[in-house]
Amino acid sequence: MSDRNKRRSITGTVTSRSGDKSVKVTYDYKIRHPLYKKEIKKKTVVHAHDESNECGVGDRVMIMETRPLSKLKRFRVVEILQKAPVIG
Repeated sequence: MSDRNKRRSITGTVTSRSGDKSVKVTYDYKIRHPLYKKEIKKKTVVHAHDESNECGVGDRVMIMETRPLSKLKRFRVVEILQKAPVIG
């Protein structure tokens, strides 16, 4: 299997449009506490590259790990799974 197919894919929510062709994506996950065995909810914010500037705040997106594109960007947007509802 090639290294290209071993890249991590994550589904998350766009929380900010931080600049041109850039978005912040938040994804949630659960871990089990080692002593008390209770599940703890955690979230992580990553910067992702949005080549076509299509993402908006609130969209569900799939991002994939890639080579470093800038100081903080290590992911790119693969597809928009669900657009955010338009209010107004």
